[in-house]
Amino acid sequence: MPTRLMPLSALILALGATAAQAHFQEIIPSEDVLPEGGAVSLDLLFTHPFEGGPVMEMARPAEVGMVQNGAKTDLTDRLTPAPVDGKSAWRLEADLAEPGAAVFYVVPQPYWEPAEQKFIRHFAKVVVDSYASGEGWDALVGLPVEIAPLTRPTGLWAGNAFAGVVLKGGKPVPGAEIEVEFINDGSVTAPNEAFITQVIKADAGGTFSYTMPRAGWWGFAALTEGDAPMTSPEGRAVPVEEGALIWVKATAMGGN
Repeated sequence: MPTRLMPLSALILALGATAAQAHFQEIIPSEDVLPEGGAVSLDLLFTHPFEGGPVMEMARPAEVGMVQNGAKTDLTDRLTPAPVDGKSAWRLEADLAEPGAAVFYVVPQPYWEPAEQKFIRHFAKVVVDSYASGEGWDALVGLPVEIAPLTRPTGLWAGNAFAGVVLKGGKPVPGAEIEVEFINDGSVTAPNEAFITQVIKADAGGTFSYTMPRAGWWGFAALTEGDAPMTSPEGRAVPVEEGALIWVKATAMGGN
């Protein structure tokens, strides 16, 4: 059967759709709850979660750390390279010896996206509850843009709703747009592209809610525009997309 060539107009549209894929900064721990405390590893990469890629080059983060029991700890020196698909990614090892939720976070270097002619910088975080304490999960890191959880982001069943408030400079962002994606292991096929990235808007107080329909990791990315432009590789002033991300795990009743 002869090969069918894609019409030029369709090819352009396909390329445009690919360029517009949602970018998500992942910071995914080996477990969201440590019943006995102890070691946890976190994988950091910049990718398109639902589609399983492509993975983007992730420069060594400017900072990674955790907030636990009121103390903020810089863990940047513990990062080790962990390439994925030939692109730079990172791994962080930590030990949680004390009870209390640890809020792990990453401050990445700005990523230049030529297809969108802008820089992207997503400040991401995830909560790991040591000794299943149920305490400290709502602690804020103090990132330029951040999601304050209203629902405890650990110990959630699939079908539970997760709610949060989008903050910029510590203040709610009315009407903020939040993109939602599931880290797909290949078991879910989207009926069409509209299902890949879910989109919701915060209310006038910056609050949003989303019900997670399937077990696994879900990323919530509230997108805002940075206050100051940056200089592109071509020397032009371009906007900066600043994202506030939080990762939440939903667990199936009766299993993992």
